[in-house]
Amino acid sequence: MTIRYIHEPTDLQCGQAVLAMVLGKTAEEIADYLSNDRETTLAEMKRTFREHGVNISDKRIAVNNKQELPPLCLLSLETPRCWHWSLYCDGTFYDPEHGVMDDFPVCNRKYYWELSVLSDSNNATI
Repeated sequence: MTIRYIHEPTDLQCGQAVLAMVLGKTAEEIADYLSNDRETTLAEMKRTFREHGVNISDKRIAVNNKQELPPLCLLSLETPRCWHWSLYCDGTFYDPEHGVMDDFPVCNRKYYWELSVLSDSNNATI
């Protein structure tokens, strides 16, 4: 899967940016779709992925290092500032706040939900 990095438009739109990167949309399109330009909930993340052909696991899994991650996953990270959504794909971290990285941004606790594309989500209508 090819990911085009999207920086979060505001400090509260990391979830919209992650959804946009996976679905091939803009963060603004996702915010409009959700009718939410603030923090996204796990329920919103799961619903939006599933409605656009991306399977997300139901189980949250704690992780210590990137070698434990599946090829594509949604990350929930406890950063020094807040809880934060991020994305991991094939060895690269696409963090809406911190940029494209080789490892996790600074964080205390880390969790993931595995993602798998069931259809061509980049053509899904928002």
